[in-house]
Amino acid sequence: HLPNIELPFYPQNRLNSLWHGLYKAIRGDDITVKSYKVESRITSRFCHTTVKSSVVNSGPNAQSIGFNVQIPKRAFITNFTMNVNGIMFVGSVKEKTVARNLYAQARARGKAAGLVRYGTDMETFKTEVHVPPGSKIEFELHYQEMMQRKLGFYEHSLYLQPGRLVPQFQVDVYIYEPNGIASVETPNTLGEHFSGMAKLTSSKDKAHVVFKPSLQQQRKCENCTTSAIDGIFTVKYDVLRDSNAGELHVSDGHFVHFFAPANLSPLPKNIVFVIDVSGSMWGVKMKQTVEAMQTILDDLTLDDYFSIVDFNHNVRCWSEELVPGSTIQVAEAKKYIQNIKPNGGTNINEALMRAVQMLVKASNQGMIDPRSVSMIMLVSDGDPTVGEIKLSAIQKNVKKVMREEFSLFSLGIGFDVDYDFLERIAMENRGVAQRIYTSHDASDQIRRFYSQVSSPLLRKITVQFPEDSVSDVTQNHFDKYFSGSELVVAGKVLPSESTTLNSFTTAFADRLDLSLQTEADYLELDAALAQQQHAFTGFARQMWAYITVNQLLAERSLAPTAGKKRKITQRILTLAVEHQFVTPLTALLVESEEAKERLLADSPRDPKQGCCAGDLVWLVPDKGLQSTPRVENDPHFIIHLPKNNMDVCFNIDSEPGHILNLVSDPGAGVVVNGQLVGSKRVEEKEKVNTYFGTISVFYQPDGIRYISKVHGFLFEPHAMIPVCFRVKVSIVKDSKVMVTVDDKITVMVLLHRVWKKHPTHVDFLGLYIPNNNQYSSQAHGLIGQFGQEPEVRVFNLHQGADPLKKEATMEVKGNKLVVTRGWQKDYRRDKKRGSDVFCWFIHNSGKGFIDGHYANYIVPRLDSFLPLPL
Repeated sequence: HLPNIELPFYPQNRLNSLWHGLYKAIRGDDITVKSYKVESRITSRFCHTTVKSSVVNSGPNAQSIGFNVQIPKRAFITNFTMNVNGIMFVGSVKEKTVARNLYAQARARGKAAGLVRYGTDMETFKTEVHVPPGSKIEFELHYQEMMQRKLGFYEHSLYLQPGRLVPQFQVDVYIYEPNGIASVETPNTLGEHFSGMAKLTSSKDKAHVVFKPSLQQQRKCENCTTSAIDGIFTVKYDVLRDSNAGELHVSDGHFVHFFAPANLSPLPKNIVFVIDVSGSMWGVKMKQTVEAMQTILDDLTLDDYFSIVDFNHNVRCWSEELVPGSTIQVAEAKKYIQNIKPNGGTNINEALMRAVQMLVKASNQGMIDPRSVSMIMLVSDGDPTVGEIKLSAIQKNVKKVMREEFSLFSLGIGFDVDYDFLERIAMENRGVAQRIYTSHDASDQIRRFYSQVSSPLLRKITVQFPEDSVSDVTQNHFDKYFSGSELVVAGKVLPSESTTLNSFTTAFADRLDLSLQTEADYLELDAALAQQQHAFTGFARQMWAYITVNQLLAERSLAPTAGKKRKITQRILTLAVEHQFVTPLTALLVESEEAKERLLADSPRDPKQGCCAGDLVWLVPDKGLQSTPRVENDPHFIIHLPKNNMDVCFNIDSEPGHILNLVSDPGAGVVVNGQLVGSKRVEEKEKVNTYFGTISVFYQPDGIRYISKVHGFLFEPHAMIPVCFRVKVSIVKDSKVMVTVDDKITVMVLLHRVWKKHPTHVDFLGLYIPNNNQYSSQAHGLIGQFGQEPEVRVFNLHQGADPLKKEATMEVKGNKLVVTRGWQKDYRRDKKRGSDVFCWFIHNSGKGFIDGHYANYIVPRLDSFLPLPL
C-alpha cells in the first residue's frame, strides 16, 4: 500500500547563517538515518548535485518522515526519486498542464497526492512520507546550476543540516576544469568544530574535496547525541586563463565561451547613489546603510564622478551636479550621510528621475568621459507611498528617460520591499538587483554588492562566431564587464567540414579598443571527458539550456505584449521539458512503477513574492484530509480525537472583545490566546456573530510574543527575531502564518478575507493546531486540554429533530450528552469554499465536553495563562 506523501517546496530566503538551524534535512521521531551523502560534479563551471539519504522508521508506530534540502536560488531541480519499502517513485518534468491533469486523475482516484512549491531566493525542497514501523526509505534529489564568478572566485555552497548523527555522512565535490585550476580552497564556514576536516586533493585540471566526519566528530560535545553539522559547506576556486581572449569549450554538439579578461585598467565611473531615508529605514537599516556608504565612498577615485540623492516624501540632492571623487568631496559626502534622520514616506519615482537627470546633464555638458560607465545605485526598503505609486508607471518612467549607456542597480533591504519590482526595473535598465537581509552583516552585504560593480573594465562587449558555424546562441552582446566576474556565451555547433570553432570578441577598454580571437577543437574535450571518472559529460548541452531558459524567463517578465509572452512561454516549456528543468512554468511528476500512483512537484501561482511567498500544502492521505484541532468563524471548534477516530465540534457563544484561552501550558511556557471581533450589525436586536480577529502566541522563557491580526502581524520584542531558534515563524503573505515553539508545539493561523461590502461578514482568522504537539502535563485551555485525549463513547444513534441530522448520546468525562451529527468547514485546502468535516456537535458552548464553563476560559490579556484549577 502506498504511503501518504507530502511534497511542499517552501521558498526560504537566506536571512543569514543563523537561520540555517531552523531546517533539518531529516525529520521524525524514533528514526534511524543510515546515511546522508552529497555529491557535486563541477565540469567547466556547470554543476550537477545529488543528495541521497537512507532512513528507517525504527519506532513502534507509523509516522511521518521528512526529507528537506535547501538549494541555491538559481539551481533547477532535475529529478527526485524515492524508494519506499521497495516501491520506486521516479520523477519526470512535464508541461504544467499535462502534469496537473495526470495529478488530478490520481487525486480523483483517492490516491496520495502532494505539491512541491517553487519560489524565489533560497528554496527548501521538503518531502514528507507517512510509513509504518520498520519501513526503509531512500531519498534522492538532483539539481543543476551554473557557477557564477564573483570577485575573482566561483563559490559552490552546500547547505548541510542532517538534524541528527549519521553513521555514513559524506560530502564529495569533484571539479574538472579542462584549462586548469588556478586555486581551490575550503573556507571553514561550518565553524571551528570542523576546522581542518575537509580534505583537498588537486592536480592541474582536477580537484576533489571530501568532508567525512565520523560519528564522534559530528557530536556537538563528547557525550552529546545531537549533531554539530548545521550550516553551509563552501568550496571556492578559480581557473587558469591562458589569455584575455577567453576559453572556448566544445562538447556534445554544443559550445560554451567564457570571457574574463584581467590586467586591464578600470574605466572611470559616474555614479549617483539614491538612498531611501523614509521612516521605515529608521534604526538598524539606516545605521548599516550609513556604515556601508562610508566604505563605498572611500573607494572612489579622482577619475570617478558622483553625487547622492536621498528621499522620503521629499527628494534632496547632496550636490545638484556630479562632483569628482576627491578627498574633500568624499569627506563632505560622508558627513552628509552621517547626519541623515529617516522619516516620512517613500517617493521612489521622483528620486530616480532626479538621478537620471543628473547623469543626462553631466553627459550633455561634456563632463562624462565617453568610455566611462554611468550608473545609479538605488537602496530602498519599501514600496512607494508618495507621488507616483503605481510600480508599472515608475518602471515606464525610468525606462523612458534612461539612456542606453546608463545602468541601474537596485538593493532591496528586508522583506517589505517589492523585490520583483526592483529586479524588473534593474534588468530593464542593464543592471541587476540584490536583496539585502536585515541581519548583523547587512552593511557587509551592501559593500560586497558594490565591490562587484565598482571596477568596470570593459564596455560594449560582443562575442561572435563565423557564419553558419553555430546556432541558437545565447546573449552575446554585453554592455559592461566588471573585474572579477565572467561573461558566458553558449550555443549549438552546426555540422561542418572544419575541426575547429573560432570566436571573435570585441570591446572598448580604457584608452584602447580590443579585438580578440580564440579557437577550440571539436573533438578534443569530449575525448578528455571520456577519461574522467567524475566529470559531468553532458555539461555543455545542459549549460546552454540553463542559460537560455534563464534568459527567456527574464525576457518573459519584461514582455511588452501578451502575444510575445505566450511565444516566450512556449520556448521555455519546450526547453525545460527536453532538459528536465523544474521551472516556474513546468512541474515534476513523480510516479510509482507502472504509474499507479502519482505526485506533482508544482510551482506557486505567484512566484514573485518576496520573503515567504508560496503555499503550505497539507498531507492528503487516501482516507481524506488529516484532521487537527482547529477554530474557524463563529468561532467553531473542531477537535480531532485520533484514538477514537472521530471529530467533535462545538461553538463558543461569547462577546466581541473577549479573549479566550486556547492553549495554556505553564510547563512548556507557551500560551495561545484569541481575541474576538464582532460581525457588522444589520438590525439592532439581531445577534452579533463573533470571529477571531487576533491570535497571540506567547513564549514566556524568551519573552517572545507573536501576534497575528486580520490587518497584519507583530513580533515582540523585534530584536529577538533573528536570534531565537526556539521560536520559528513561517509567513505566507496575505495567507497564513506558522509558529513553532521549541520544535514541540506548532500553531497555524489562516487569514480569511471577505468581500469588503458584505453586509455582515468581516475578515477573520482561523486557527489550526496539530494533534502531535508535545505539551507538558500542565497543558490546558479550550484546545490544550485535549492533548490528553479523553475516553469517548457514542451510542444510541437515532433520528433527530432535523431529518438530515442524526442524534446520539455521547459519554465523556463522566457526562452523558445529546450530540448531533453535522459538519463544519475546514479551510486549509480551499480558503474560499472550505471542505466539509463531519463531526459530532456538542451544544451549549461545549458544556460537558470541555472542563467547566466556557466563561472560565476568558482571560484578561493576550499573554495571560489560564488560572488553575478551573
